[in-house]
Amino acid sequence: MDTIESKLRSLLAGESIGDGAHLCDFTLLEQNEATAAKGVTPVTPSTFVPVVKDTVTYIVMAILFNDDGDVLLMQEAKRSCAGQWYLPAGRMEPHENILDAVKREVLEETGLHMEPTTLVMVECASKAWFRFILTGNITGGQLKTPAQADSESLQAKWVRDMKEITLRANDIVPVIERGRIFCSEPHHPNILPALYPHDKLLLRLIVVIKQKSSNRVHVLLSEKTEVHFPMCEINHLKNLHATLRKFMVDIFGADVPVHKPHGLLNVEHCAQGANGAGDGLCLTVLVSFRVPLEEVFPIDKYTWLMINKDLGQLLMARMPRNMALPLNVIR
Repeated sequence: MDTIESKLRSLLAGESIGDGAHLCDFTLLEQNEATAAKGVTPVTPSTFVPVVKDTVTYIVMAILFNDDGDVLLMQEAKRSCAGQWYLPAGRMEPHENILDAVKREVLEETGLHMEPTTLVMVECASKAWFRFILTGNITGGQLKTPAQADSESLQAKWVRDMKEITLRANDIVPVIERGRIFCSEPHHPNILPALYPHDKLLLRLIVVIKQKSSNRVHVLLSEKTEVHFPMCEINHLKNLHATLRKFMVDIFGADVPVHKPHGLLNVEHCAQGANGAGDGLCLTVLVSFRVPLEEVFPIDKYTWLMINKDLGQLLMARMPRNMALPLNVIR
């Protein structure tokens, strides 16, 4: 129990806990077997391996504000959108970590040095597409001028009124608003990607429920192989909500009670080696049940653990809006 609670505290701090794919409770192979058992032919390869810029796409994006509340934008140089404006963003390169990638993109496209302080949001879509949106502080450099235009961008500037420019795409409008909310309202602690390599796309669940008789908080554990928080492989051809739903059904049965994903507690990624090793990631999602523990029964290898009151309060404090890292699942 002490080990589990220690790991839970680490996750609440955005840190890695060292659990990898060997603890996966619901692999793509097992998901495909469950699909085939219903008479449906699976379409997702059970042997999928995430490889950056090949089978998986990782995007980094920066939301940066100055003291006047202006947002940093760059003017596109690409022929397809030349002259239009966008947030500093781009694809991660092979063997590149998230923080290194966002610092590189900001420098290349705006001329400024950025020191990331936290993730603001993570977005994901089918076909293994993930976008990591970060904010931070400008630590140096010179704002790129038209005289310094290159293939990365034509220039950069601080923008207050978005109506004065032409955007490459309107998808950054809610992202900028999310950044402003993060800067002005109570929010989750600063969370940076935890450096831990994974060779699969993994989803870890911290499932929280209260016991009616004791009013104590419990978390769900898997007892497969060794005791750990439930973990499944992400089906890259489906949206993440579909993977979450399928995993919850595997744990609790088809009549799984109403539950709510609140967002992320951490993101684990560390690019390592060649041949795709380390190109995976693990997202830890906080989920809660609205009904009491007395009405929810895990199947087979899963069980509930009552945690100490202090830790339970910390978990409950991450349930309100903005207190977990937002996860935007694009359909």
